[in-house]
Amino acid sequence: MSADRRDEDATALAQAFAAGEADPAEAMQTALERMERLNPGLNAVIHPRPEQALAEAEASTQRWSRRRTGGDSRDDLSDDGVLFDGVPMAIKDLGCEQAGEFHHAGARFLAELVWRGSLDSHLYRLLRGAGLISVGRTNTPEFGTTITTEPDAYGPTANPWSLDRSPGGSSGGSAAAVAAGIVPVAHGNDGGGSIRVPAAACGLVGLKPTRGRVSTAPRLGEHRGGFAVDGMLTRTVRDAARCLDIISRPAPGDPYVAPPLGPGESFADALTAPLAPLRIAVSTGRPGRACTPVRTAVEQAADLLARLGHSIEPDTAPDGWFSPGVTDHTIVVRTVGMATELAGWAERLGRPMTSDDVEPANWWSAELGASLPASAYVQALEELARWRRRVMAFWNPASGPASPEGDGFDLLLTPVLADVTPALGYLADPADGARRIAELATFVNQANISGQPAISLPTALDLDGMPLGVQLHATHGGEHLLVAVAQQIADAGGLIPLGDLPAEATAS
Repeated sequence: MSADRRDEDATALAQAFAAGEADPAEAMQTALERMERLNPGLNAVIHPRPEQALAEAEASTQRWSRRRTGGDSRDDLSDDGVLFDGVPMAIKDLGCEQAGEFHHAGARFLAELVWRGSLDSHLYRLLRGAGLISVGRTNTPEFGTTITTEPDAYGPTANPWSLDRSPGGSSGGSAAAVAAGIVPVAHGNDGGGSIRVPAAACGLVGLKPTRGRVSTAPRLGEHRGGFAVDGMLTRTVRDAARCLDIISRPAPGDPYVAPPLGPGESFADALTAPLAPLRIAVSTGRPGRACTPVRTAVEQAADLLARLGHSIEPDTAPDGWFSPGVTDHTIVVRTVGMATELAGWAERLGRPMTSDDVEPANWWSAELGASLPASAYVQALEELARWRRRVMAFWNPASGPASPEGDGFDLLLTPVLADVTPALGYLADPADGARRIAELATFVNQANISGQPAISLPTALDLDGMPLGVQLHATHGGEHLLVAVAQQIADAGGLIPLGDLPAEATAS
């Protein structure tokens, strides 16, 4: 990847490899040089692996050479199962375990133990099977429990658009690495907006898959009570679709899987498939819930969708979508999950966890979770299941006829964040951070609770030139619809370009 290729997406880079116009080893060298130059100002990649990445890229170069001499120079690389062979990526340091690689989850006690993964997760095996090569693991808040990336263990990650702003979280390190052009794609996960929030903050495409679409094998069954799912942060919609094709393969024993596509179908196919006019609801919440620039971004996206032929219904949301009572039940699930996670680490380490090991907010969460009876957890899950059935009547099913009791909407358009991207420190404030997070994250938790897919798209800039994201929600199994409409928006010029960012000069 020569310097003039750094802003290309993974698809274009892989096509250049296939045509012999670029070389994986050179592309990796360029990515590593860019990481060395920009990462000191960003603090995005906290566990770089340059030697291993270069060796893997050299092997990819040899594979491409053999393909070309064998007469195989096809642009459609999915046929041979190595869609992104040699393309640089980054891995969030939370989940997606890699055997022998650092794995600290933003936790100080794991950093002090120099903890390493003992196996390759099912997800990492899929990514490597597609030929993607990790430049390193990226920064994350401790256990991924907040929407900014400022862990005590590794310090804050900066937003490449403005180094004094948050990149969002909890996949903020991955988002910063992609936005800065270090890698074209990066792993993330989303248990409360943790892919969509950093995508919005950093001007990227962030697709949260349907619950059960991406396996958590072999370590986990349900992740965070089913709220969390792994995915990828990308520069383009087409990369988002192709990455989902790579990672959406279930493992034996998964507790549940997302509705499958038809035989021979792929999410990439949806990028060019004919799309009938859709019925799209639009909501920015009650008056004052979203700031003026955010509301304007949503209104502009709705106007574009209307021009593309879709039916738009403003000020419309599922019944109970903003129900405050849901928050109490999610707190139960999240705090019990935190207590369980720390108990698991205590068992693995052979000693009790203490408040010295964990940041105060997570220690408080674990103590609350440990104090709750098992019946409170079961009751919370049942209440959330009832809420989920209530709101899901709003959508048409992903396939088959609409329910006669349903409202018949195909998509819901909302903001991602309720306000512009905040400064570093604003959401990490020990006195007021929790309240600020709750106000900012008004629009993201619903999809985690319901298990629906949602995609964040960078459609506008605020008055300071920072990106703003809007998000589309579909019914369970409706990712094909999300990427199809997102590609329509992209083809119509509705997504902001990344281009050169201020961090290019500031971090040099």
